[in-house]
Amino acid sequence: MSPLSLSSRDLPGGVLITVTGELDATNAHELESYAESHRRPGPGMVLDLGGMTFLDSRGLHVLLRLHAAVGEQGGLLRVAAVRGRPARILQVTGVWSVLTIHPDAQQAAVAMCGHGADGVRKPS
Repeated sequence: MSPLSLSSRDLPGGVLITVTGELDATNAHELESYAESHRRPGPGMVLDLGGMTFLDSRGLHVLLRLHAAVGEQGGLLRVAAVRGRPARILQVTGVWSVLTIHPDAQQAAVAMCGHGADGVRKPS
């Protein structure tokens, strides 16, 4: 089991949150709390999931709640670098098509700063 690690960095118009490790029922509340405490009004939030190795249904629900919460403030949650098993979970559940997915955090940050959706990746 890989513990959850969270870090953040302010970006023009939003925040980048890097998620590393496993996101599951034992720690999903940590991501939700952390994201809520670092969220600010503006174009949105980028979640860099490149280091996330596991995602269960509880983590999936947190992603959907964050998507809704950021949207309620007029922003957009951008998910970056999701791959492997977490990507497969998002695809199988249909959540992939709900979220704005970018190949990496840099492209997501550029799109957020430009308020566009350039670089959105579709499942392969």
